Amino acid sequence: MDLFSHSWTALRTAVAELPDEDFERPSGCSGWLVRDLVCHLVIDAQGILITLVTPADTEPTVDAVTYWNLVEPPTGEDPLDALIPRLAAAYGEARWLKFHLDDVGSAAGRAAGLADPAARVSTRDEVLTAGDYLSAYVVEWTLHHLDLIAHLPWAAEPPAETLAAARASLEKIAGSAFPASFSDKDALLVGTGRRTPTDEEETALGDLAAELPFVLG
Repeated sequence: MDLFSHSWTALRTAVAELPDEDFERPSGCSGWLVRDLVCHLVIDAQGILITLVTPADTEPTVDAVTYWNLVEPPTGEDPLDALIPRLAAAYGEARWLKFHLDDVGSAAGRAAGLADPAARVSTRDEVLTAGDYLSAYVVEWTLHHLDLIAHLPWAAEPPAETLAAARASLEKIAGSAFPASFSDKDALLVGTGRRTPTDEEETALGDLAAELPFVLG
């Protein structure tokens, strides 16, 4: 729960501190500008709020690790992926996106802080505890923080502890550990296909290189 709050606060702070002109720069999500990514975060925050008030009375079907599936890399043909840039453009000015993320994102953060970790919630036709649901989002927030700053080297990076937690989650989801020579940031970027491994990294990866990327869905 603490890592959820830490990663989400860091991500929202990074967005709030961006100059308006940076919203028109590319993000680390292929085909999306920074403004598109921030619009996606608004939708994610709404999803957090919806899930935390959708109780379930059956046994959990997934946990923080099995909540995620490994899927094929996006092709750009998903209707929701195509909708995001249109929604983002409709805001017109970066300040309105910032305001909406701060408004809905703050509410999602408060709801997470008030949630009973043992309470069961339902989302995506699955049941899991609120604690596991929020823990699953640490990897989501950390990866999107890296996406946010992919072309903004002056922007603040994700906290070290959330990078470490996200790497550990990705390794559990994938069922494979990255070489110890990889930093947490590089393991996440290379592991999810956000960056091509160098020759040296590919050698260190060995057989694991053929399994990449690990795309979460």
